[in-house]
Amino acid sequence: MQQTLEDVKQKVLESAEQAGGTWGIVVEDLDRSESFALNSQEVFTAESIIKVPIMAAVFAAIERGEASLNDYLTLKQEDMVGGSGVLFRMSAGIQLPVQDYLTLMIIQSDNTATNMLIDLIGAEQVQQTMADIGMKDSRFRKKLMTYPAGIAEKNVITAADVNLLLKKLTTGDYLSRHACEQMINIMKKQQVRNGIPAYLPESDSPLLGGQPLWELANKTGWDTGSQHDAGIFFANQRTFTITILSKDVDAHVALDTQGKIGKVLYEYAVSNR
Repeated sequence: MQQTLEDVKQKVLESAEQAGGTWGIVVEDLDRSESFALNSQEVFTAESIIKVPIMAAVFAAIERGEASLNDYLTLKQEDMVGGSGVLFRMSAGIQLPVQDYLTLMIIQSDNTATNMLIDLIGAEQVQQTMADIGMKDSRFRKKLMTYPAGIAEKNVITAADVNLLLKKLTTGDYLSRHACEQMINIMKKQQVRNGIPAYLPESDSPLLGGQPLWELANKTGWDTGSQHDAGIFFANQRTFTITILSKDVDAHVALDTQGKIGKVLYEYAVSNR
């Protein structure tokens, strides 16, 4: 039986209500120009979702000729910050290209790589990029894992703004189509898969050389009381953007809810062509 996006909406809203807390959700079917939202203008602490517009800002600098994916940056002791990632456990003095720092920032949410890229392009360029994209209610204010961590100024986002960024990447409407493809390909390598794709079937095609059953180019973000996941979802030759932000929700409940929403969207995709 074919489902409609309205069916998906009702199931998503029920899952969010059962989970409690506050949710900001946007789901858009790009093939049919249909969408639904819940609290899309609600402001959330960005957590590591902010790394997607940071990536966009780096690519903007590259398009202007101010940097290159092949430029090597040297990891210094003072660059190292804790939290997610591996670079803070590496030896100072190693050199990696910008391409690798971008990849580590996205697929492992590496905070050291993130801060090095912010230093490369300048913090003001991140906020300018967000403004250029149209992320009108989101703000970049500080690097990651810098102290005092409890200062009032935080990076903030809304589901509407994040979805706008994802949509522009998907349609190739930011910078160039090539730049958008590069960013999406980095996001497809994401290693944190405990949210939206948690309850999806194995993505590998049962046929040799066949297309994967689904792909997700996503970025997660989390801290105490907050669990976010946002990405571009490809399934059954269909394309969706999906942004799920949460606050004041138990982590296990939030991740379970994200997984349920991902499964509902997948079932919708495969029931319709």
